[in-house]
Amino acid sequence: MTTTTDRPAPSDPADRGSSAFTARVGLGKVFAPVPSEFLLIASTALILTIFGLVMVLSATMATSGAGGPFETAIKQGVFAVVGIPLMFVLSRLPMLFWKRISWIALIGALFLQLLVFTPLGFADGGNRNWIMIAGNQLQPSEFLKLAFALWLAYVLYRKQTLLGDWRHVFIPVVPVAIIVIGSVVAGKDLGTAMILVLILLAALFFSGVRLRIFVIPLVLAVGAVAFLAITSPDRMRRIMSFMNPDCLADYYGDCYQPLHGIWGLASGGVFGLGLGNSREKYAWLPAASHDYIFAIVGEELGLIGCVVVLAMFTLFAIGAFHVIRKTPDPFIRIAAGAVTVWIVGQALINIGVVLRVFPVLGVPLPFMSQGGTSLMSVLLACGALLAFARTLPTSEPGAAPARR
Repeated sequence: MTTTTDRPAPSDPADRGSSAFTARVGLGKVFAPVPSEFLLIASTALILTIFGLVMVLSATMATSGAGGPFETAIKQGVFAVVGIPLMFVLSRLPMLFWKRISWIALIGALFLQLLVFTPLGFADGGNRNWIMIAGNQLQPSEFLKLAFALWLAYVLYRKQTLLGDWRHVFIPVVPVAIIVIGSVVAGKDLGTAMILVLILLAALFFSGVRLRIFVIPLVLAVGAVAFLAITSPDRMRRIMSFMNPDCLADYYGDCYQPLHGIWGLASGGVFGLGLGNSREKYAWLPAASHDYIFAIVGEELGLIGCVVVLAMFTLFAIGAFHVIRKTPDPFIRIAAGAVTVWIVGQALINIGVVLRVFPVLGVPLPFMSQGGTSLMSVLLACGALLAFARTLPTSEPGAAPARR
């Protein structure tokens, strides 16, 4: 005699069919098609990261210390091995997570940045922008870039209907921006401060504020950068060296590194000297694996290698700007715009410094320069961009938009 609580036996064909259907649905979510923007951003980020690991290995093998020729590349590789899977994990998080974490992320990143002024912090090259934890160096300002972009996006998104009034645009954006950027300027890192200013201006631009309101922070930002440059004898010395038409006369001064960067690029020609055959990396170019990694690319892989790097950043920008253009969500548009301007703008500034278009500013080349914190922060930012890209409809006919 059976009751209403009886269930079919596990061998029941209907049960097996139901289980198989559930499994197919579960696998369908994992292998569901993603927008082309997702593939473009993810593939270029992976290629640039792998390319960067190869170039860091090549640039540091000749000058590595007691840890062996692979020591620096292995350290960089550890951050890549952790950061790449984390990028894809973050890409699956919903928009509600990114909105809710914005305040927490900014407070946490700002707290880490303030640690540089404690006994944990130390200076390098005149900038006090690093902390030492458990024998590992960290640059908190790198995480501050992503946190600042997310926070700006959330605040401006919440005030979408009020952005016609300058008071709602400036409060709390301007006071918090002064605290964030000021914490970096206090450590004398003008390059990172300029990137944070770019993030602020990008967020305001993509939020759709009126031009007359946007011009005010733009003028203030330019004025602040000029003031910081003029009031610092060290920065003014580097700027005057950049403007010096006869840089060879100051070869043993501030022109030493820019000249060797240009010579490295020029000696590569079209096809380069060959991977691993750089001469400048033998202690001639002080920041060969850091700010001047692009010079090593040009020397070893020639014009072709430089064009490949520029093409990868161009494709990355195209994918990211497609996300900005297609999304109906103001939060995604503002956050994606700020992150894209940060990464692409920093790449252009770095390459411009190597080409002597800009004075030496000390900003790394995203994905490629040596520095685990820099690589990790960019990969985390890419995770956010990929999460934004998932919300776009796929190119499949009849495909429904992803859930936000």
